[in-house]
Amino acid sequence: MLYSKAFIHTLKEDPKDIEAISHKLLIRGSYIYTVSSGIYAYLPLGYKVLNKISNIIRKHMDSIGAQELLMSAIQPIELWKKTNRDKDLKDIMFRFKDRKNRELCLGPTHEEEITEIVKKYISSYKQLPTVLYQIQVKFRDEPRPRFGLMRGCEFIMKDAYSFDIDQSGLDEIYNKMFFAYKEIFKECGINFISMEADTGFIGGTLSHEFMAEALIGEDILFYCKSCNNYFNEDICPNCNIKLEERRMIELGHIFKLGTKYSQIQGAFFLDKDKKQKPIIMGCYGIGVSRLLPAIIEQNNDNKGIIWPKNVAPYDLVILVLDNNLLNDALEIKDILIKKNFEILIDDRNESSGVKFNDALLLGFPYILILGKNYLNSKKIDLEIRKTNEKLSLNKEELLNFLNAPNFCDSKNV
Repeated sequence: MLYSKAFIHTLKEDPKDIEAISHKLLIRGSYIYTVSSGIYAYLPLGYKVLNKISNIIRKHMDSIGAQELLMSAIQPIELWKKTNRDKDLKDIMFRFKDRKNRELCLGPTHEEEITEIVKKYISSYKQLPTVLYQIQVKFRDEPRPRFGLMRGCEFIMKDAYSFDIDQSGLDEIYNKMFFAYKEIFKECGINFISMEADTGFIGGTLSHEFMAEALIGEDILFYCKSCNNYFNEDICPNCNIKLEERRMIELGHIFKLGTKYSQIQGAFFLDKDKKQKPIIMGCYGIGVSRLLPAIIEQNNDNKGIIWPKNVAPYDLVILVLDNNLLNDALEIKDILIKKNFEILIDDRNESSGVKFNDALLLGFPYILILGKNYLNSKKIDLEIRKTNEKLSLNKEELLNFLNAPNFCDSKNV
């Protein structure tokens, strides 16, 4: 992709009245556009990152046998009345009536709908276990949207639901999900912790929360330097010392629901003895759109974003500092594309300072520079965004570097 043709429109200055670093950088880098308070559009760069995160999630969900579907955004209130959650969530629900006077809402979550779907098609123990998931927009009437994508009126979530015949089956898939979540967050380049948590309005018998430390975190935990653990109280139960307050972002939450929804909604199956029993359920959520700011909060400097390789919109940006070198840049691009690298070529008629500043702001993992050094010695300057390490390589050396095991490993940082 040529920068001159790309829909990238960076800002030199921080936008006013924005608190979070991640929010500032997403706006400055033209990753997102503010439609209204708490409502955002994903511009091409932001949408590329969002898709990479989503595909990482899909890979790990598919690896444990989950199947993807897509449920409706509009739901009848009747569905929510079955579980009484129309009252529990009344303050955050977007509710309205259609022309037929039906009471509807924009789905804030999908436990009720998925239970109705499974109830329709599952009737025997032979059809269990099964796990279904979706990646979809949710809607909540937030009283105070803040921190950009962190807390908005609409957001993208991965929600999965498991259905089994007994508690041991639920325990097995719960453990698989727990491990898959760890792998997802690692692959996205996030430092995170997991701990047992309250089940809240979702309900159930047990839940675990996955959280990342960040200045804009809305949850508070206490950290012990001595034993390297996090706790809900401010004195370490292991070391008996005062703990440090740390702010955390919730990334994901998994729940053992048991029969909370299946019993109320009549989702039953016949066991081996032809006895009718309620399906045992679990649910597993990840705030997909929330991962963008979470990643940036942990991966930035005073120059801009530092994307981990697996979620970066482009692997490499080639800065063409002399118009006569565009063909050389295109040649390098063609070679790298064959090796599955995504390349942006900055061919704009701008100063080298502008090109460098934009490359650093946008956070591409590697910056290749074609300028005086290349004209004089055919050496390509390479800068590693995360470490600021600078190398000077000819084409052959560049390819060897990009093909080296250490480079391949660095794709997962």
